[in-house]
Amino acid sequence: MRREAPRTLFSVSRKYQKNIEDLDYEVIAIDNGSTERLSPQEVTKFGDNFHYQYIEATSPSPCKAINDAVRSASGEYVICCIDGARILSPGIIRKMLDAAESHIKPFVYTLSMHLGEKIQNEAIAEGYNQQEENELLASANWKTNGYKLFSISCLAASAKDGVFSQVNETNCFMMRKEDYLKLGGYNESFISPGGGLCNHDIFNRVHQDKEVIPIMLVGEATFHQYHGGVATNAKPNKHPWPEFNNEYKAIYGKYWEPQYRKPIYIGELNEQIIDIKN
Repeated sequence: MRREAPRTLFSVSRKYQKNIEDLDYEVIAIDNGSTERLSPQEVTKFGDNFHYQYIEATSPSPCKAINDAVRSASGEYVICCIDGARILSPGIIRKMLDAAESHIKPFVYTLSMHLGEKIQNEAIAEGYNQQEENELLASANWKTNGYKLFSISCLAASAKDGVFSQVNETNCFMMRKEDYLKLGGYNESFISPGGGLCNHDIFNRVHQDKEVIPIMLVGEATFHQYHGGVATNAKPNKHPWPEFNNEYKAIYGKYWEPQYRKPIYIGELNEQIIDIKN
């Protein structure tokens, strides 16, 4: 993800995130066995609070790498972004923390979106590619106003019915580090490329814990860049869902079913968000 990672890293930097002047936070960029590694300098140039970790991967799943990173994190809270190709909107860090601090056992999450007019699984069949995406991002001037990303994006399949509908996974969530570790983090039994249904699984396990308070952060999102992802960029007729679900059954003895509780909604809507392409 050499093309995509710098944008993702910039989107969690102090130059981009809003109202975080008083926050002491660190960014741990995990390189999970990449064949084309980022250099530590390519990560740390975004701030002295950025750290690079290279892990010799034993599988193409990121579960163990993320769990190791959380254990090494120094903060009381952790934000997990399982995909290094997702640009964050500029209010996520501040607003997630504000929402989390108002509850004893919070799980704060936000919407997942795809850059482009259609979900990328469909768009690539019509010729959508990295060059088109580069031009799209340049047209939005998103580094100056990250909320303009909403005007050039569409809802991901996991949130296709919108922010107030049932969502079955998220690519960006915040928990207390202690709660994450007690939960067991990502289940390292998921060893499929990209982690298979590990993201759906941790979302389910959080919602099965009645002490956890699910909080949907409205008005923020992550935006997926096209990078040939094993699931997000698979053509619909070649999507690996059946294989992923078989792995889920091998782990739990049954196929995946959503475990959802209606969240508390916190945040605000602006003009770009109201005009989201559905």
